[in-house]
Formats: sequence, structure tokens, C-alpha cells
Amino acid sequence: MSEKTDVNDYIDAHHMLEQKSSNIGEMKQNAVLDCGWGKLAFGKTFSCCETLAQAVICEDDAQRNVALYLREPHVLLSMYPQNLFLDPSHTFRLQLKNHVMDEKQHDALYIRTLKSKQEAKQANIIYKARGMVPAREGFYMESWKSVAHSTFIAIQKDSKKVVGVVMAVDHVEVFGDPDNGSSLWALAVDPQTPAPGVGEALVNHVIKHFRRRGRSFLDISVMHNNLQAIYLYKKLGFERVQVFCLKNKNPINEPLFIAQQPAENLSPYASIIINEARRRGIAVEVMSSDIGLFNLSFGGRSIKCLESLSELTTAPAMSICDRKDVSIGILKRAGLSVPEQMLGATVEENTAFLAKHKRLVVKPASGEQGSGISVDISTADELGQAIKKARQQCPTVLLEKLVAGDDLRIIVIDYAVVAAAVRRPAAIQGDGAQTVRQLIKRLSRRRQAATQGESRIPMDQETARCVEKVGYTMNSILPEGVTIPVRKTANLHTGGTIHDVTDLLHPELNQAAVEAAQALEIPVTGLDFIIKSVTQPDYVIIEANERPGLANHEPQPTAERFIDLLFPQTRAIKAHGRRV
Repeated sequence: MSEKTDVNDYIDAHHMLEQKSSNIGEMKQNAVLDCGWGKLAFGKTFSCCETLAQAVICEDDAQRNVALYLREPHVLLSMYPQNLFLDPSHTFRLQLKNHVMDEKQHDALYIRTLKSKQEAKQANIIYKARGMVPAREGFYMESWKSVAHSTFIAIQKDSKKVVGVVMAVDHVEVFGDPDNGSSLWALAVDPQTPAPGVGEALVNHVIKHFRRRGRSFLDISVMHNNLQAIYLYKKLGFERVQVFCLKNKNPINEPLFIAQQPAENLSPYASIIINEARRRGIAVEVMSSDIGLFNLSFGGRSIKCLESLSELTTAPAMSICDRKDVSIGILKRAGLSVPEQMLGATVEENTAFLAKHKRLVVKPASGEQGSGISVDISTADELGQAIKKARQQCPTVLLEKLVAGDDLRIIVIDYAVVAAAVRRPAAIQGDGAQTVRQLIKRLSRRRQAATQGESRIPMDQETARCVEKVGYTMNSILPEGVTIPVRKTANLHTGGTIHDVTDLLHPELNQAAVEAAQALEIPVTGLDFIIKSVTQPDYVIIEANERPGLANHEPQPTAERFIDLLFPQTRAIKAHGRRV
């Protein structure tokens, strides 16, 4: 079977020839569909509210049930007010019969049925990255040939990577729907992909799928505040309908049925820690939302934190990490591999260092979030400009030999590796119509939406330099399918993407990270490595960060391990969970 073959094309053709709409009108009673992430109960098939309520309430800890098409939602809520709540989501419907589709194919993607364990793993990684409930192990393989529901994946042609996933549910096959309907669930797109229009391509594929089956409409449930998704659905022709969802009151769904706390305007890096602390019953006092300063108290113990920088990190350790030249010197004396560096000096000395190493990184000796850093400096003119730029952040400037390889961030908490992720610089993919500038702006908006505003691509001289270095200008029309980097640094705050590799980390990289934290005597740190491959032992360490962004490494348990370190007595008080 070829990569472009859609298994459901064969199923659909057989279904339409042999059973076209034959199940319509023979409605099954008390219909419940196992969707892998939980069960979907179709309310209009239940004549007894008690039976429907029990179908929703009886769920596994790792899964989340949903009831849709409720006949009497007010009665259900009155029966179980402590257990159930109406989901604050809207339902949108597309009438398929007269819908006119844009038949243009997405040339950078192909979409087909999920059909392997590896693809199932990649789909679940996307769900976890989006804070959604992944399907239970084995579900996709068990249900691969089901005609009641289909899981489609979007695969990027150049990388062969799964970058999007969606589930399509056929109501006629599930319960003989007399209304001849269908629905779309669990749409998720890899927040790190540079490919535009993945979500739209998946929705269009589901529309085609059900039009081939002769279904009358397609329903989508979407959170009321997910404005980006609502905009997409309206653009495609969906209209709002008065259909409601019912869910359980559980730790995962808690933000949906508990009144929000007063607005604290905290960054994701402070919020992830505060949320984990509150789940464990630890008292939280926000002292300054502007800088992410808060106090945690439990059992007579009180600890102040500035995001992931706590009182357990000493002032000397923090100062050492702040000075990149000092931290690299300590790591070198500890026998760890680091790149050759020098402090910015005279023009002649700087030029001689460039001549020796050919390609340099220029950075301020003190700074964070990629500010003032220039990568791949290869000429004297570039060197002068890079030093000037770095000095705007810090008077002391570092010149460093450029080591080619992947940028790896390893999070060490309590002298154990908790997470590892390869970071890649922002890159755009051409569509043959938009300019480089337009593509950058579009990708930057998507990165901001995916990171709660933390990631964006600056439209500055450094971005223009990176574009020109690969032979384009900001006003060039980038050919369709062509991908180019628009920054050299892989920092999240300048549009970089993060790809979890914790389970692949070579043992020597793990050991080097632990030894580095021990040499710096710092209990929480983010170490930046340059590596050939995450599965090989070769590395250099280029930085140590005293306040790493723990939120960047979900679904790895960074916040949990941080609170374990601060309040070890609360380790047994953990409430895990994600939402559908």
C-alpha cells in the first residue's frame, strides 16, 4: 500500500456500493462510541436520563467521556449537579449537500488514515503537546478498519512527519442516525510545524470523506474562546447550532466548571508551577505578576519563586549562570566539553579569532531569551555589526567558535534529567504566492497563538540577514514547498520550535547534564548543548540557564518535579489530567 493510499477510500467505496445509507432509520438505543481518549455518548439515543448520566460518569482515570445531542440537559444536571456540567463549547454545523469546496490540494502535505503504531505514537505526542487526552495504547490498531470512526493524519511530504490528526465519526454507522449526520473530533496540529493550513486541510479531508458517504451534515464542537478555530470553521461555511456537550467534573475538566481566579496575568512559566502547586493544596501568593514572582507555602514551609528560580538556587549559582563566560569556564574545569571562547577585545584580536575559526557566534556575556545573539558570523563586517548589537545588551561581549549541530535543551531538576528537547530556528515554507515577509508574519502569529504569546519572530535586521544569507530578500516570493530558516538561533522567544526527545537521549548526554548541574551547584537548570545527534554521545555545552521555562517541555513532568523538589512531602498529592 503506497503512502498516499487512503485505507478508508476502499472502505468507503465498498460501503457506498453495498450499504449506502442502509442503516438510516434503524436507530440503536443507548449508543456509546469508544474514541480512545474516552467515550462519546449520543444523547438522542437515550430515553432515560439516568442511563445517559451513568454512561458519562463511568469513565477511566486516563480518559474523558462526552455526551452530545442532549434531549434534556436541565434534567441531567439536576440529577447529578456534583458530577456533571455543561461544557462551555459551541457546536458548529456544515450542511454537506450543497457545500462547495475549494478543491486545491495542499502540496506540502498528504492526508490518509492512521495505520501504524509509530504514527499512533506521533499522533499522541501532538495531543499531549496541545494539552489534550491521548488515545489509549493500542486503540488505533484495534479500530483501524472501523467504518464507524476514522482517524486521519496529515503528513509533511519533505520530512514524512505527522503534523496533524483528526477523528471523523459516522453517526449512521454508530447508531443508524435518522438525521444522516456525522461529526469531527479531536482535531490537533503540531504547534511546531512550519507548514501553513494543516488544520484546514484536515477539516476539508473529513468533509470530503463524509460527502463520499452521502452524509447530510458535519458537526464540530469547539471551546467558546478558541477564536482561531471558530474563525476557521466559519470561513469553511460552518454555522452555529444549539447543541450542547455534557462532561464530568474531574481534575482535568476543572478549569471548565470552576469560576476563574482573579486575573493574575502570569506567564506560562509561572502558571505551570502555580497550577501544580494548587493541585497539591499548596498555598499560592502572587507577589508580582509582571515578573512572575510568587510565594508557595505548605506545612510551615514557605519558598519564594521567580518562575522556576527559587530560593533553593543560591545567589552565587545564579550569578555564575548569568555570566556565560564564567559558567563555561567552570564546566571546562569540570572536564566537560565546551566551545572555545574569547572576550571581545580589539578589532585586530577579534578578527584574528574569526580567521582562526572561520564561523563564530557573538553574544552578550549576560542576557537571556536570545537577545543580542548573532550566529554564523563569517566576515569582518558581520563581526563588527554583531559586536555592536551584543553590546546593546551587555558591555561585555563573547566571541565563540560556531559548532555545527542540533540545539538541545536539557532540564535538570534535583540533579536528575527531567526533560530534553531539540530546538530548531524559525523556518518558513513557501506557497508560491506570498512574500517572505508575509510568510514570516503569518508563522509568527501562529507561534504566538501556540505559546500564549511567548514566541514570535522579530522583523528586524537579524531576520533580514538570515533571509539574505540563503539567497532571498524579505520581498521575495518564496517558491511553493521551499523551506528556509529566518533566524539562526533556536530560542523559543524568537520563533524557535521545540521537539521533545527525552526518551531518545543518549546516556552520555544525560550524564554530562547531571555533571554540569553538579559543577555549577544549581538544583534547577536548563543546559544548552550542541550535538550531532540525540542518540550519539558527542556534545558541547554552550550555556546554563538558572531560570529555564518549564512550560516549554510539556508533557514531560517538569512542574511536578519542581514542586517535588520544593515540597517533597506533597509527592503523593498529585492530580494529573488533560482535556479533550
